[in-house]
Order: sequence, then C-alpha cells, then structure tokens
Amino acid sequence: MKIAIIQGHPDGDTRHLCHALADAYCNGARESGHDVRVVDLGKTAFPLLRTKNEFDHGAVPRELQSAQDGIAWADHLVLIFPLWLGEMPALVKGFFEQVLRPGFAFELGGGAWTPKLRGKTARVVVTMGMPAAAYRWYFGAHSLKSLRRNILSFVGIKPVRSTLIGLVEDMSARRRSAWLANLEKLGSAAS
Repeated sequence: MKIAIIQGHPDGDTRHLCHALADAYCNGARESGHDVRVVDLGKTAFPLLRTKNEFDHGAVPRELQSAQDGIAWADHLVLIFPLWLGEMPALVKGFFEQVLRPGFAFELGGGAWTPKLRGKTARVVVTMGMPAAAYRWYFGAHSLKSLRRNILSFVGIKPVRSTLIGLVEDMSARRRSAWLANLEKLGSAAS
C-alpha cells in the first residue's frame, strides 16, 4: 500500500511525541513492505490563504507541491498532531486549505460538489494533555468529528479511523513504549 504520513506538530525544531509516533508508524509500514512518504509540517514554511479567490484559483505554493503530490499518490493517509485549544493546530488547518483545493480535492458545480479523493482511507492520531476519554465523551471529540466530516469525508477520504492519546505530559516511559508499539503495528497493517 502507498501511505502518506502528515506529521502535523508545528514545532519542527524539537522532537515531540508526535514525531516519535510518526516514526513508529513509518517503520512498521516500511518493514511490512508498504511505500511511505512523510511530510513534516513543522519543517515546511508556507503562506496562509487570505482570500476565497486565492483558494479557488491560486496555485499551491511550491513548498507544498510535493505534499499534494503525495496525497494524490497515496492509498492511505496518516495525520498526526497535538490537540491545541481543542482543535488541530492552525498550521494543520492552513495546510489543508492550501493542498485540498477545488480541482484537486473536489469539484464544484451546479450547487453540488464532487469529491475527487475517493478510494483513499485515513487514520488520524491526536495527542492531548487531557484524558482521551474526557475529550471523546465530555467534549464529544468535536474537532475530530469536524475534521472527519468537513474536510476528509468532504473530499472523499473514508473511512477515517482515529487514535486518541491522552495525558501525554505525564506519560511514563512504559506507556510511551506501548503507544509507539501500537503505532508500529498500525503501520505494519497500513491501518
């Protein structure tokens, strides 16, 4: 399977749990014979969109062209990011606004849209300081649901599976190792 991993931690200067999780998934996938491409958003500088006209008719920035090519190439996408203020970091949203443009990710016409990324699947891995159960049950995993419905499913990517990893600030070495092993298994299965 062809897999594109989007490592969405905005800090490209420091190694975080998100980086280790992406590495574990990548290692498991490659060891099982899957082809993998990795995009590290923290190491990628790109402008944010400012107008609808730019979104509709502008070109994808040169810095993100290979990322868009990777999405087109992939059968399966893996998105890994920390939960910030209850949402994906702004850099991740800005990335999607740049690469999932009309003509590439969907077509508009006659008051309807046609998804253009059908046949692709995804896994979203979200790290957070709060307990994952609190995010899922008390907060309703609202931002994950929005990402799944309003971005990924909108362009035809489904099913979208999720992995929520809570209490990362106080994570023991044993628990961290267990999560890394879990992501490696997911990578091996391309799930």
